[in-house]
Amino acid sequence: MSRMIKVGMADLNICKSPDAITTLGLGSCIGIALYDPVTKIGGLAHIMLPDSTQIRNNANIAKFADTGITELVHRMVRAGANKGRLVAKIAGGAKMFEVSGGAIGSIGDKNALASKKKLRELGIRLIAEDTGLNYGRTVELHCDTGEYYIKSVGKPLKII
Repeated sequence: MSRMIKVGMADLNICKSPDAITTLGLGSCIGIALYDPVTKIGGLAHIMLPDSTQIRNNANIAKFADTGITELVHRMVRAGANKGRLVAKIAGGAKMFEVSGGAIGSIGDKNALASKKKLRELGIRLIAEDTGLNYGRTVELHCDTGEYYIKSVGKPLKII
């Protein structure tokens, strides 16, 4: 019997096959799934903001793309994953609200770009993404297969 491990907003966790890991309600946030296909260890981070260096109150490392992805990799390697085999899939980064001036409206884009930049810096290949547009997503990483399920209200299930 497999378990579904929940990750909250500005949170991260890891799991191993046959378990799965999920996070709910990604709007402008990004759900970053990392996976080692050999050990079947997966990890998921629900990041809210692109860059911890731009915020004073930045003690929660899971909240930011730059620190959250790094921490997720550390935890997965400690659990037995091989950093060189990790692959990434991302979802979220929606533009949830139209705002004049556009600064807040583009936080989803900034989150997606910051996530991709950090993955590149760490040498982790991004193999699939479902980002942007204007709707929220709930995601599940299934560690037995590496499939990333993306669920959105009024849309068919997407598996990347």
